[in-house]
Amino acid sequence: MAYVINDECLGCGACVGACPVEAISEGDGKYIIDADTCIECGACADACPVNAPQAE
Repeated sequence: MAYVINDECLGCGACVGACPVEAISEGDGKYIIDADTCIECGACADACPVNAPQAE
């Protein structure tokens, strides 16, 4: 399953640069992950300071 970003997101953007397939974009108040593009590598979760990206 693709990763999703929960409400703990601070909007810092650390996950964006970590994503190798550019699946993350800025949403309304937090970042969002395009499930069709996500390759489930976990790089976003590793880069996030608050563990907002979670495997669904």
